Amino acid sequence: MSWKDEWKPLLIIIAVFLTSFFLPIGSVRFDTAILEGFHLVKWYAREHVILCLIPAFFIAGAIAVFISSASVMKYLGAKANKVLAYAVASVSGTILAVCSCTVLPLFAGIYRMGAGLGPATAFLYSGPAINALAIILTARVLGIELGIARAVGAILFSIVIGLLMHFFFRKEELEKSNAQIVMPETDVTRPLWKNALYFASMVGILIFANWGKPEATIGIWYSIYSVKWIITSVFAIAFAVMLSLWFKIKWWQVLLAGLPVLLVSLLFPTSPIAAFAIGAIGLSVITSTNEDEGGEWFSSTWGFAKQILPLLLIGVLIAGALLGRPGSEGIIPSEWVSQAVGGNSLAANFFASFAGAFMYFATLTEVPILQGLIGNGMGKGPALALLLAGPALSLPNMLVIRSVIGTKKTAVFVILVIIMATISGYAYGSLF
Repeated sequence: MSWKDEWKPLLIIIAVFLTSFFLPIGSVRFDTAILEGFHLVKWYAREHVILCLIPAFFIAGAIAVFISSASVMKYLGAKANKVLAYAVASVSGTILAVCSCTVLPLFAGIYRMGAGLGPATAFLYSGPAINALAIILTARVLGIELGIARAVGAILFSIVIGLLMHFFFRKEELEKSNAQIVMPETDVTRPLWKNALYFASMVGILIFANWGKPEATIGIWYSIYSVKWIITSVFAIAFAVMLSLWFKIKWWQVLLAGLPVLLVSLLFPTSPIAAFAIGAIGLSVITSTNEDEGGEWFSSTWGFAKQILPLLLIGVLIAGALLGRPGSEGIIPSEWVSQAVGGNSLAANFFASFAGAFMYFATLTEVPILQGLIGNGMGKGPALALLLAGPALSLPNMLVIRSVIGTKKTAVFVILVIIMATISGYAYGSLF
C-alpha cells in the first residue's frame, strides 16, 4: 500500500473525527442554528419546490427537447450576434420573476443546448436580479433613487459580467464555437409560433403561480394578485390543449390528468398548492409513459431535478444554519452583519456584497430585510451592494452552478459579482 494514495482519505477521516469530537452540541447558539437550518429547508420545500422549481424543471426539460441547438446558438451561442445575445439575456429577468435558485434549471438548459458562456451567465445573473416586481417594490419601500440604481446596475451588471466571463474563458469559447460550426442542422418538428405559445403558457404558469402579495390592497399589482389563480388556470388549460393537439399526448390522458386537479380545486379552494401538486404529478405520469417526445421531455426534466434539487436543499440547510432566517439567529450573529455594513467604506460595501452573495433571498424578501438593516444603521452604498449581489447569488445556487459549468468558472462568476457589487455600492454611497 502506498501512503501517497492514502493521505487524502486520512485527512478526511481526521477532519470528520475532530469535527465530531468538538461538536458544540448543547450550546444554545449551535442548537438554535441547526434548528434554523431545518426550519429554512422546511420553508423552502413548502414555498418554492412545488410552485417554483417543478415548473422550472419542466421548462428546462422542454428547452432541451423541443428547442433545437441551432435555435439556441442562433441567438445565444458563441457565434451569435453579440448585441442581440446580450440584449436578450440581460433583460430576461423583467419577464421571469424568479429567485436565484429557480433560474438554475433554465440556465442549465440553455447552456447545455449550446448557449455561449457569456450570454448564459448574463441570463443567470439577470433572471433573479432584474425582477420588475422587486425593483418596483424597492423603489416604493426604500426610495426611488435606490430602485433606479438597482434596475440600472442589474442590467449593466449582467452585460459586463457576461462579457468578462467570455473574455476570461475565450479559449474554451472559441473551441465551443468551432465545434458548433460543424454541427448539423436539426429537423424542425413544429413551427416557431407553436413552440412560442407552448413556452409562453409554461412561463405564464410559473409567473402567476408565484405572484407575491403586495403591501398595498389597491392598485394593479394587488388586482392581479387577487385573481392570480384564475390567470394561472387559464394558462394551464391552454397548456393542456396544446399538449393534446401538438405533442402527441392523447386527449383522454390529458383529461384524466386534469380531472383530479379540478376536483381538488373544488373540494379545497383555499389550498391551491394541493391542486398544483396534483397537476404536476398528472403531467409527470402522462409524459413519462409517452413513447414519443413526451417521454424524452420527462426524462430531461427528471435529469435536471436529480442534479439540482439535492444540491439546493443541502445548500439551503447550510445557509440557514449559518445565517438563520429573517428575524432569527444562526451561527453568525445578525448584529455582526448590522455593525459591519454601517457607513460607506469599501470594507462595508465588500462585506455587504460578500454576505449577500452567500445568503438566500426568496423573491421580494430582500426588500423588507434591507429595510430592517437600514433602520439599524446600514449605509445606502452597502444596501445597493447587497441588492446587486444577494438576489442573484446564494450558497445553494453556487453549488448547482459548479455542477453545470465547473469550479473555476463558478469561482470567477462569484468573484465578479462580489467585486462589481462592492464598487457599485461604494460609488452610489459616495454620490448619495
